[in-house]
Amino acid sequence: MSPHDGELERLREEVAAWRAVYGKLPLREGVEFTSVSGRELEPAYSALDLEQTLGAPNELPGQYPFTRGIHPTMYRGRLWTMRQFAGFGTAEDTNRRYKFLLERGQTGLSVAFDFPTLMGYDSDHPRSEGEVGKCGVAIASLRDMEDLFAGIPLDRVSTSMTINGPAAILFCFYVAAAEKQGVDIRQLQGTVQNDILKEYMAQHAWIYPPEPALKIIVDMFEWAAEHTPKWNTISISGYHIREAGATAAQELAFTLANGFCYVEHGMARGLAVDAFAPRLSFFWDVHNDFFEEIAKMRAARRIWARHLKERYGAADDRSWKMRFHCQTAGVTLTAQQPMNNIVRVAYQALAAVLGGTQSLHTNALDETLALPTEESVRIALRTQQILAVETGVPNVADPLGGSYYVEALTDQMEREAEALFAEIDAQGGVVAAIESGWFQRQIARSAARFQGEVETDRRTIVGVNDFLEEERAAPDILRIGEEADRTQRARMARLRAERDDARVEQALTALRNAAVADRNVMPEMLDCARGYCTLYEIRDVLERVYGAYREPVFF
Repeated sequence: MSPHDGELERLREEVAAWRAVYGKLPLREGVEFTSVSGRELEPAYSALDLEQTLGAPNELPGQYPFTRGIHPTMYRGRLWTMRQFAGFGTAEDTNRRYKFLLERGQTGLSVAFDFPTLMGYDSDHPRSEGEVGKCGVAIASLRDMEDLFAGIPLDRVSTSMTINGPAAILFCFYVAAAEKQGVDIRQLQGTVQNDILKEYMAQHAWIYPPEPALKIIVDMFEWAAEHTPKWNTISISGYHIREAGATAAQELAFTLANGFCYVEHGMARGLAVDAFAPRLSFFWDVHNDFFEEIAKMRAARRIWARHLKERYGAADDRSWKMRFHCQTAGVTLTAQQPMNNIVRVAYQALAAVLGGTQSLHTNALDETLALPTEESVRIALRTQQILAVETGVPNVADPLGGSYYVEALTDQMEREAEALFAEIDAQGGVVAAIESGWFQRQIARSAARFQGEVETDRRTIVGVNDFLEEERAAPDILRIGEEADRTQRARMARLRAERDDARVEQALTALRNAAVADRNVMPEMLDCARGYCTLYEIRDVLERVYGAYREPVFF
């Protein structure tokens, strides 16, 4: 044994003895010292906890595997994009909100669609009744998309669209709207979420069964690589997995596993991984456990880089770099004492920035009650702006790098994710684990554990089960009436009367033929959009070829 080994052993014994004493002392009554995800925490961390570090110990920002950030300068070179999620009522209603946000310093747009649009139904479909424009904007055709972005030059904004089952259709509406503006579509920048796998796991806004849905996603990879090379064709989303009740480690592992599944399907098509992987992006939830969230994002970058390089053979460093959007956790907002949500969101926003996000949405204080008002969304945007220009936080890349706790937690998150990858493989892979209900059961169990802790007062939610106050009147909230429904129905009737029916029929037939022949459907789908075919008409043609997904009974 060398003298160094003897010193290391002495330090281990000293740290173990310290933890044995101070880890057992009387602590604050009723407090469990675990993370939000249930992870046991040591009373303090030291350099010895970093012995098993999986990343590069002397790594700097911008260096593989990018634990400390994908850019050497991070926010010194460019701040994150401030992208507030917005959409309600008709396209004209939301267009006014977008202009309001852009005038107040927002730097990117993010479209929230209503339930009918998310499910691929036209506004005048019987299943849309009562939901048109209620929790997002109603978009049923190219005409709606044109009105949504009227007066907003699509070659000068970055747009994110949160939609999955009918994502390719909405993307085609967007591309066609850009063409109508005279924009070179090669200059379009933004993201369409398009992450169908997490829909089967957590959010349930699907249309087709998994394999045909994955086929359409790969069609987009292939088409966009040539025609819209600056557009992110997918935003692989942990957000909805976490909102459904997953732990941080589950969010990390399940989301990355989905990402690997998309990569494998793209490569199986014959696409070179470096032809599409640089345009894959991610979307993370930022929950209340401050350090756990930062560690999750640092671990995510490292895992993605290592797997893309070593497992999938990507040679372009753009394929290794995980770019991601963050949103503060909607599930943490409370209807009780809603002003407290401003504070929650500010801390979560800080965690996102310390974790190295490329864009950020901060929730408004009233979003647990309704869509946000202009006043509440202004406060949410100002929260980001204060963080960006007043706190000094963006002036140094990865300022928590080297923290014993953050580095140890980053390593631990990586190990937990790798263990979950092994479990997913044992289930037969992502699609098989979806079809057997394995993912859904894991998420449900975690959600039940957390809720049980809250209901038995083992976990405190301020204003909900402690620090209570007499209920006050709720703040003024945005109320969406039935006017959007009536307006949309009239618009749909006008559209159907004015468009070229022969062109519509021809375009839909061509789309059906492409799907039956197992060709890339994007060119024909875009022609449908250009010809003012409606959302449901396009959905219906493909559903008749591919079938509809029906979730099995798992429990």
